Amino acid sequence: MMAPNIKRKIIGKTNTSLKFFFLAIVMFLLYFPILIIVIQSFNANGQGTDFGGFTLRWYQELFKDDALVRAITNTITIAILATIISTILGTLAAIGINSLNKKRRQNLLILNNVPVLNADVVTGVSLFFIFKFVGILVGNEFILGYGTMLIAHIFFCIPYVVLSVLPKLNEVDKNLYDAALDLGCTPRSALTKVLIPSISTGVLTGMFLAFTMSFDDFVISYMVSGEEVKNFSMWLYASQKQSGRTLAWPKAYAYNSIVSLIAILILVIYNLMSIRKQRNLRKVNLK
Repeated sequence: MMAPNIKRKIIGKTNTSLKFFFLAIVMFLLYFPILIIVIQSFNANGQGTDFGGFTLRWYQELFKDDALVRAITNTITIAILATIISTILGTLAAIGINSLNKKRRQNLLILNNVPVLNADVVTGVSLFFIFKFVGILVGNEFILGYGTMLIAHIFFCIPYVVLSVLPKLNEVDKNLYDAALDLGCTPRSALTKVLIPSISTGVLTGMFLAFTMSFDDFVISYMVSGEEVKNFSMWLYASQKQSGRTLAWPKAYAYNSIVSLIAILILVIYNLMSIRKQRNLRKVNLK
């Protein structure tokens, strides 16, 4: 018979191997499409059916296409503005919701979750009719454009910020704000210097989530932007319909490769800063 210690070691090694195998499959499924996009961005064959040689042509074409540059500019500026505004409004809304009694808090959370659970098509159509109605009231039937797209992005980003900030507020002492006021802080300084720093992790999470949701949106943007204003996803959809895959997709590969590279760099820098901060805290604690 096999010794119990040897049996435990074999089972432990088997479990470890299965864990690494499962992790490898997950990582492959997550990052293999990104790797393919990066490879295709350097592929001289615009059809992408085979590798026709290394080229930087698509990166050059990316910045020569005025319509694409405008779409990318709209995508980035709207995402940044929507993120900033929705983060501020969502954080303040979460603080207000957290200060209510349990019943009112639950009712407002239900209202907050409706846009999150709602289908993008339903949200887009609803906002389209609202903007059209407002346009009729102000005498401007062509009200759809950059402004309406920005408002729509702020609208659907706020609930995600609220849902990210509320859990951190639940971890904070309920009397923290009142204690800051008792110690001489003004309501504004108590909010900005005491309460918000204590929930900064939730605020950052909501901010990144809001940026991702805005940066990646197509359905709602398509409904509320009108004919003149396009973001990147709308440009890709329109270009594919007009000129087919040959001209549109290689430049899209180049753009997505740049975005992926920037995202990876941000994550690496953030993780390095977090590791450095933890090391400094450990040194302080040891002293």
